[in-house]
Amino acid sequence: MFKQMKKDLRIIFERDPAAKSIWEVLLCYPGLHAIWLHKIAHRLYKRGWVFWARFVSHLNRFFTGVEIHPGAVIGEGLFIDHGMGIVIGETTEIGNNVTIYKGVVLGGTGKEKGKRHPTIGDNVVISSNATVLGSIKIGNNVKIGAGSVVLKDVPDNCTVVGVPGRVVVRNGRKVADAKITEIDLDHAELPDPIAEMLFCMQRRISLLEHRILELEGKSDAGQNL
Repeated sequence: MFKQMKKDLRIIFERDPAAKSIWEVLLCYPGLHAIWLHKIAHRLYKRGWVFWARFVSHLNRFFTGVEIHPGAVIGEGLFIDHGMGIVIGETTEIGNNVTIYKGVVLGGTGKEKGKRHPTIGDNVVISSNATVLGSIKIGNNVKIGAGSVVLKDVPDNCTVVGVPGRVVVRNGRKVADAKITEIDLDHAELPDPIAEMLFCMQRRISLLEHRILELEGKSDAGQNL
C-alpha cells in the first residue's frame, strides 16, 4: 500500500510543475485524495458491500468535487489535475498513465444495462471539460482536446477535438510509441478543424472573386470591340 502511495506522489511531481513539497501534495491535492478514496470504495464494492462503497464515494464527491462510481476500474498512474466536476461512471475502465483535467465526464448515453461507459487506453490525456459518452473505446496514446464530445471509438495515437469529436492530424508530429510511458501533456497545442475549414472557404471565395473579375474584364473588352 505504501509503495503504491509513493508512486502516486511521484506521478504528481512528474506531471504537475506547481507541486513544491510532499506535504503540499498530501494535504492540498484533491485529485490524489479522490484516487485514494476510490480505491477504498472499489474494494468495498468488489466485496459486495455496495451501500458502504457508495457512501465512501459520496464522501469522496463531497470533499474533493470528484465523483467516481465505486464500480469503475482504474489502472496505475492516474493523475487528476484540480479535479472539480469530474464524473466517472460505473462501468468505466481507465488504463495506465492517464491524465484527466477538471470537468471531464466519462459517462453513459442511456439506461441500458451492462457495459455503458467508455474504456480508456494507456497514456491518454483528457483535457478540461471534455466528455466521453457510451460504451466506446479510446485507444492508447490519445489526446482529447478541451471541450470535445467524443461519441465514437478512437484508434491509437490520435488527437480528437470538436463537437462531436473528430480525429485530426497533429502538424506532422508523431505520437510516442505505446511502449513509451512519458505522457504528452501539451494539450493546449491542438489543431482547430473549424478554423481550417473557414480558411479553406475564404481561400476558395477569393479564387472565385478573382475568376469573376477576369470574366467581367473579358466581357467588357468584347463589348468595346
